[in-house]
Amino acid sequence: MKDKMLDFYGKRKIFFGISLGIIAIGIIFNIIFGVSLDIQFSGGSMISYSYSGEVNEEEMKALIQEKTPDDKVTFTIAKDIAGNSENGDGYTLTVQFSGTDAISTETQSEILKSLQEKYPDNGFETNEFTSVDATMGLKFFVKCIVAVAIAGALMVIYVTIRFKRIGGMSAGVFGLVALFHDIIMVYIVFVLFRMPIDSNFIAVVLMILGYSLNDTIVIYDRVRENKAKMGPKASLIDVYNLSMTQCIKRTIMTSITTLAAITSVYVVCLVYNITSIQSFALPMMIGLVSGCYSSICIATPLWVIWQLHKKSKEPEKKVKASK
Repeated sequence: MKDKMLDFYGKRKIFFGISLGIIAIGIIFNIIFGVSLDIQFSGGSMISYSYSGEVNEEEMKALIQEKTPDDKVTFTIAKDIAGNSENGDGYTLTVQFSGTDAISTETQSEILKSLQEKYPDNGFETNEFTSVDATMGLKFFVKCIVAVAIAGALMVIYVTIRFKRIGGMSAGVFGLVALFHDIIMVYIVFVLFRMPIDSNFIAVVLMILGYSLNDTIVIYDRVRENKAKMGPKASLIDVYNLSMTQCIKRTIMTSITTLAAITSVYVVCLVYNITSIQSFALPMMIGLVSGCYSSICIATPLWVIWQLHKKSKEPEKKVKASK
């Protein structure tokens, strides 16, 4: 009890308000802009081209758009950092076509021929062609959601068993609430930055579930220890505040270490325009911050509120039982 306790519980309404405010902003942007599924989930086709030198990107996109009836074509241009081009200024152009019908070989040939005629000095070549059936994409998406649901359920069971002395079921449920909070934050990143939901989204969600749960378990563990040390008469609010005061430095430093590594990856991808990894690194950065925040400011305060609510109901039950 020598540690100077910070009043985390007293600021719980501020914490909840911040999260609700961000979620509200995310809902507004989702209504305005919406979110799309990548062809991995929605079905469609993808063609990858390699070329060297500088070209007018908008002109090149318009040229490709003219050759296909699909009005939902997305373009990604990334610098070749592998050094495959002779002069070191190679690029990869990835074109994604939505819809259930695969792009015909005639259309593929027309696009490549047009690019080679328009830019004869840039050496346009086809690298790869991928087509995903819409039904298969939907099945893959459902399997990914099921994987996330199973992971969440197993985490609740684990927390329930491990922390049964401090109300394991409620600890597990509110830990799951924090995980949903983190998933929503990651989803908001995809909405705000207009990134399609793809396998990166599922990968980030599964990784954040692990990081967030680890932080939550560390805090619950300290609460359990302090509750045993301080005795049954100790205020649960004091137990929580002391536990958070002791844990917060460790929790934040651990998250900062991981965040620094992911930020470095994101910066490199930003410099070289590697969008496939950007769509993983950026949500992961936000997810790490959210995971740390939800463990400290969402999961445990909700658990304390619930435990206090249960205690307040105990006298009423005793009175009813005596009657």
